[in-house]
Amino acid sequence: MSHTGPIEDRLAIRELLDTYGDAVCRHDADAWEMNWAQDGLWSIRGNEVKGRQAIRAYWVNAMAAYRFISFSSYPGDIQVVGDTARVRVQTTEWLTPVEGRSRRQHGTYEDRLVKIGGRWHFAHRSFTVNEMQEI
Repeated sequence: MSHTGPIEDRLAIRELLDTYGDAVCRHDADAWEMNWAQDGLWSIRGNEVKGRQAIRAYWVNAMAAYRFISFSSYPGDIQVVGDTARVRVQTTEWLTPVEGRSRRQHGTYEDRLVKIGGRWHFAHRSFTVNEMQEI
């Protein structure tokens, strides 16, 4: 598929993805949380986490296990229809845990987005690890 929908929305979605990644790298829970819709759903590693506050708590707990994370992503597909969008995002992460060996992983997010008050938010993020290597 190719990217479809207004270029302004596709750029704003790209900025959402960049803001998300930057917050991950900085371990900034406040900035990270603001990317989610209030009733968002995060599907990750067999878990379903519903609601912005619960998603934040889950993320803060997970991030406590890492001293350093480098997170980068790029959209492979953006489909905008009105105030909703579907996005496929490829990610590469370098993860340095507090304990244990560092690892590199590549994954894919399948996202549903919603525009609220002129700003895009994640309504549902579903993450799959495609490849993981200890380094």
